[in-house]
Amino acid sequence: MLGRRQEINLQLNQLADFCILALCLRVGHLLRAVLGPRLIPGIVDAPHFSEFFWILAVIAPFTPLVLESRGFYNNILNKTLAQSLRQLAAAALRVGVMIGFCEIFLRWEVHSRAVLVLTGVLSGMALLAKEAFLKRILRQRLLRGTMGGERVLLAGPGDDTRRMLVTMTDEQRAEMTVVGQFDLTEEPMSRLVELLHERSVSRVVFAAQHVHFAKIEEAVQACEMEGVEAWIGADFLQTSIARPSFDVLGGRLMLVFHSTPEVSWSLWMKNVLDRFGAFALIVLSAPVLLFAMTGIWLSSRGPIFFTQDRAGKNGHPFRMFKFRTMCADAESKRKDLEQNNEMSGPVFKVKHDPRVFAFGNWLRKLSIDELPQLLNVLRGEMSLVGPRPLPVYEIERIEKHAQRRRLSVKPGLTCLWQIMGRNRISSFDDWVALDLKYIDNWSIWLDLEILCKTPGAVLRGAGAH
Repeated sequence: MLGRRQEINLQLNQLADFCILALCLRVGHLLRAVLGPRLIPGIVDAPHFSEFFWILAVIAPFTPLVLESRGFYNNILNKTLAQSLRQLAAAALRVGVMIGFCEIFLRWEVHSRAVLVLTGVLSGMALLAKEAFLKRILRQRLLRGTMGGERVLLAGPGDDTRRMLVTMTDEQRAEMTVVGQFDLTEEPMSRLVELLHERSVSRVVFAAQHVHFAKIEEAVQACEMEGVEAWIGADFLQTSIARPSFDVLGGRLMLVFHSTPEVSWSLWMKNVLDRFGAFALIVLSAPVLLFAMTGIWLSSRGPIFFTQDRAGKNGHPFRMFKFRTMCADAESKRKDLEQNNEMSGPVFKVKHDPRVFAFGNWLRKLSIDELPQLLNVLRGEMSLVGPRPLPVYEIERIEKHAQRRRLSVKPGLTCLWQIMGRNRISSFDDWVALDLKYIDNWSIWLDLEILCKTPGAVLRGAGAH
């Protein structure tokens, strides 16, 4: 809620969970070592706790971060037990995948799965108990009313301040005490200064949906002279999608509206995973690439690769690579098939395209023809996950401006449209809706989920041409 305080509270919460998880792993190991032989005679002795240090290094620091991404620390007072359990289960699944990855690919051995199970049960119970304790503290703060929390004054037109009071959550009310309201349009500025003195105000929140810049500037200057923080609501600019944040340009404070994932460590990590993932996939799929190249060379006359100008991020064109699966003069024959187009909108798609040769059709069914695009990922023109890149001439035919927002991120090898069965989607509007859903809900975990589901979609034929 209140800026830095909320951030510090979150970090303290995560630090507490770090300690809880580490303690639960230790207790789980002790229970297995002490109670195991008593309950099950002849059971193998538990390994020394040092064998579990690598599991501790995964569980303790990463679980709080995953819990944060699942919203575990948000809206605590209004959360039900079922919601908390779902968030804990989702986090446990993701951390379990991390441990499985380390065990399979890094060869780090899990010496006792019983210890992991005990740790999971104890951790879930401990985190729920801690959450219940925090709920009790917050409710006590609410009951204290004006006796607790930061002393805040609301300033602005009467309707706007009343609207802000109604929309405040219980957590926000627990963190602060509204000690008064100041009508920015009716009362003199001297009255604001009096209220700052009389009520021992530490922060003034301006709720000015109907902007009065001159009045706000004067009030902020008064707060500045008194050493009182001033917060200005930015909801006088109404947006339906964009998320506001602040930045600095040329020494000036800028209010920025993001309708795409903003620059963050997560976005940086996505770029790193793209490059390393593309390189690893090229190495692992080298035999398949060689087989495809040989098959195309033997079964069809013409170049092995097909290149085409596609629209990249923000519509910037780039040269995309694919294995050629059609006859060499396929582009010149496209106009003859336009009456058979099965997709609405600017996109051209024919299910049984006569231009595709037999071996090329097999490559398409397994999406092997898309593998050369890993080179585009290495070059930074594409991502492993993102909206599929369209030819430049199809982008130019898009009539709805809102649909061009799919160009606001890098195009990808796979996406929601791919894993949900693109052969069953014949509407360009539905296709774009899935792309925008991906953009609006993007996270590293969503990318990993799509990547994990892509092989299954390919084998089922859901992603086939």
